Amino acid sequence: MKRLLTGIFIPIILLLCPALLFSQSKIISGKVTDSKDGTPLSGITVMPKGFTDRGTITGADGSFRLSVASNITSLVFSSVGYGTKEAVINGGEVSISLTVNNSSLNEVVVVAYGSRRKGDLTGAVTAINAKDFQKGAIASADQLLQGKVAGLQITSGGGYAGGGSRIRIRGGASLNASNDPLIVIDGVPVESNGIAGSGNLLNTINPNDIESMSVLKDASATALYGSRASNGVLIITTKKGAKGKIKFNFNTQFSASAAPKELSVLTGDQVRNIISDDAKSTGINTYKNLLGSSNTDWQKQIYQTAPGYDNNISASGSVANIPFRISLGYLDQKGILKTDKFDRLSSSLNLSPKFFDDHLSVNVNLKVSQTKNRFANAGAVGSAISFDPTQPVYAKNNYGGYFEWLQADGHPIDLANRNPLGLLELRHNTSTVNRIIGNVLVDYKLHFFPDLHVLLNGGIDNGSGSGNDNTDSISATNYKTAGYFSYYKQKKKNTIASASLLYTKEIPSIKSKLDVLVSHEYQDFVTDVFNYASYGQNGVMVPGTTPTFLTDKPEYRLESYLGRLNYTLDNKYLLTASIRRDASSKFSPATRVGYFPAAAFAWKMKEEFFKESTVLSELKLRLGYGVTGQQDIGNLYPYLPRYSQSTSTAQYQFGNTFYSFLRPAAYDANIKWETTTTSNIGFDFGFLNNRISGSVDAYYKKTKDLLSVIPVAPGANFDISLLTNVGNMTNKGVEFTINTTPIRNKDFNWDFGFNVTYNESKITNLLKQPDPNFKGIDVSGISGGTGNNIGKFAVGYAPYVFNVFKQVYDKTTGKPIEGLYDDLNRDGKIDDNDRYLYKKPAPDFLLGINTQVSYKKLSLGLALHGSFGNYLYNNVNSNDGVIRAIKNPLTFIGNATTNYLDTKFVNNQYLSDYYIENASFLRLDNINLGYNVGKVFNNKATLRVNVSVQNVFVITKYKGLDPENSSDAGTDNTIYPRPRIASLGLNFDF
Repeated sequence: MKRLLTGIFIPIILLLCPALLFSQSKIISGKVTDSKDGTPLSGITVMPKGFTDRGTITGADGSFRLSVASNITSLVFSSVGYGTKEAVINGGEVSISLTVNNSSLNEVVVVAYGSRRKGDLTGAVTAINAKDFQKGAIASADQLLQGKVAGLQITSGGGYAGGGSRIRIRGGASLNASNDPLIVIDGVPVESNGIAGSGNLLNTINPNDIESMSVLKDASATALYGSRASNGVLIITTKKGAKGKIKFNFNTQFSASAAPKELSVLTGDQVRNIISDDAKSTGINTYKNLLGSSNTDWQKQIYQTAPGYDNNISASGSVANIPFRISLGYLDQKGILKTDKFDRLSSSLNLSPKFFDDHLSVNVNLKVSQTKNRFANAGAVGSAISFDPTQPVYAKNNYGGYFEWLQADGHPIDLANRNPLGLLELRHNTSTVNRIIGNVLVDYKLHFFPDLHVLLNGGIDNGSGSGNDNTDSISATNYKTAGYFSYYKQKKKNTIASASLLYTKEIPSIKSKLDVLVSHEYQDFVTDVFNYASYGQNGVMVPGTTPTFLTDKPEYRLESYLGRLNYTLDNKYLLTASIRRDASSKFSPATRVGYFPAAAFAWKMKEEFFKESTVLSELKLRLGYGVTGQQDIGNLYPYLPRYSQSTSTAQYQFGNTFYSFLRPAAYDANIKWETTTTSNIGFDFGFLNNRISGSVDAYYKKTKDLLSVIPVAPGANFDISLLTNVGNMTNKGVEFTINTTPIRNKDFNWDFGFNVTYNESKITNLLKQPDPNFKGIDVSGISGGTGNNIGKFAVGYAPYVFNVFKQVYDKTTGKPIEGLYDDLNRDGKIDDNDRYLYKKPAPDFLLGINTQVSYKKLSLGLALHGSFGNYLYNNVNSNDGVIRAIKNPLTFIGNATTNYLDTKFVNNQYLSDYYIENASFLRLDNINLGYNVGKVFNNKATLRVNVSVQNVFVITKYKGLDPENSSDAGTDNTIYPRPRIASLGLNFDF
């Protein structure tokens, strides 16, 4: 890694030195403002007339300072959204005002295999750029989009340092395959799953290096990605250099994180009272004799106020007429759970030179990162809820001095809860992950035929992860093996190569312009897996950990041909048509090829009917239809017969020797990808030069050939159940987005926007042959009991609908009556036939709200998001809200949640609908306050100061710790709390 970073930075620094030493003969300074209200404009490009490589851009206060040759008489000012304007140099300061054009329509949006003006989009695409990202201490790129895009749901998996999120675009399109969108980083499609040592590969990308993120939602926008696009596409574009004077940026941020609340559990005094009362009523003092005298808050013992530091430096501009950007970043983030830590060292390089009178363009992107984790033992979170609060943290014993429940022989009780702090401090689980993502894009405009471009793209995404998981020999957790030590290692290599022809032509005689793209693409994914045995700290191998194979090398390939046509007539009618042919090695030769067509039409109704209107800025109708696929089905070779070696508990004995045997697994030779057909209708609108703008979209998705596990007749395969293509599912919904600028004048500006999404998912088929006795497939396993499932895949219902008993309540007190359920079928007994389908985990509505107010140099912003109509199964209360959790049958004392005080349940009632709770919520994600200090360091730099608070509050009726749950199944077990984060940031532009 050090060699690689050195190899990147030293050549660039050597290139920068001559430019830094070069000076011009006169200095021109000035300020650029908005012609409407005098607001200073930052980011405006300022160039000497006739030059493209000796410019600068304006700072946060609209000012600029530029060295030019003495014979320069004019400057050219330009910016997307403000057009271009020329000003004559008269010797003094230059003051110039620019007029807004219809900027939002002229913004360039990155789409599949190219980019388009926002006003020319035909599909459902939303682009969010850096200025609109979520603010605050953000370690992973997915968190930048929280609440920003209609139809996009970002749900973090908890408060882990560097942790990832569940990403859903317009709901899930699968039951057993992946529901994650395809992620494309600077033209390289990447795998969404993790690598050994990291469950979140997006945290290897520095958010500070990201310029924009495009969310492709409907099939007309995503179909060019074919068999990987059923769940939408997320395109990440990193920052690039531009011609002009070299500029430096340094930003630093300090943050402090803390747990906003604790799960409500009983105190030591409450536990003592409950057990003492129980002993008095039963005359049995077994548990009373085990009581301690402490009042330990175990949650306070495991959580901490966690500091974080994020530092980034970058340089951008041009050297020898080569635009470049280079950056270096370091993040040090501790988690609120003690011993949790995440570090990231990242670097990026972009070069975008042009040659042969701009006929040849080359774009080089390289991102290098190393992340280091220390994973806290997440079992401590659950243990802190269930451990006896009457006991002290420490005790005199052989297990690190932490109090533990011991047997008469001094050994720990095997199934007893373990000391939460001991779980954290006696385990050292670390990992290191290295990642390189890079590609070279070549665009050659033929000299003899300039309308035709030859495009070449070659890229890699290489990652390696390794780690050590150590449990101390004095830990009660692994006392039988004298502690525990395991090592793991994995490498992944993703290689892509594509060759394309792009023909673009404008035909004024028929008021038409078109572009045609044809491409051939090949992508190869290889994983190197290394397997190792585990050992105790005494060097003795842990039984049952001997790997069957020391190494493995799964690999799959994807070969594709694609074509796309964009046609515009009279700047009113836009047509997009595309088709992709994919061949995936995951499937048999008979089923591996698929075709994915799409078409979209847009009508600029404003140009047709309201061309002269000064009130209406935009009115456009969009229609889209397309087919996409899903080949991310887990097993790489599901169509092949597969045999696995039996375990040590399933061997044949011949004499005194035991022999393993090979066991066949069920397989389907004709398995194929899932296919989703999507229809979309949308309107884009804008008023008052787009001070009011937005869109409305309605969509309908139908997925067929869903993978599902179904029963098969004995002897028909190698098992009585089989994963095969049998199911159908539909998704339908409506999205609405509006962005406004209610107030805009010289000193005061207010922006306000919100988005709302309605989505409904329904399973329509689960069997190949009708079966009147089939009630669905049990899913959603829960903690507690043996083999309990709380959810179901059922025809006519949403995925993971809860399958529960109907609780009966006391009419006087309103409290649930333990073990008493409604006999729904009136057969005189309570059994599984009395369970009913009730509520679902997925929300009906999603909401995102953001607003920004600025007054002179001061700005204030807020961002909220909400989810409504979603329910959770409170597995924490169903497991720990009973007296059995306090008086454990293994003769030790635990703790219960305060829900026990409401129910007074003695035993667990896991399948009661009492535990299905409304988890609708509204969360204030962020409050950020910024101040433009202006010039500092003797006018050599500008400074902006930011203060931010994240996860400010949540409004909800849910009784658990947090209503926002990343589980598709909607089961809320113990969760690492999302922290509340306060941060202070300084941003310098030089």
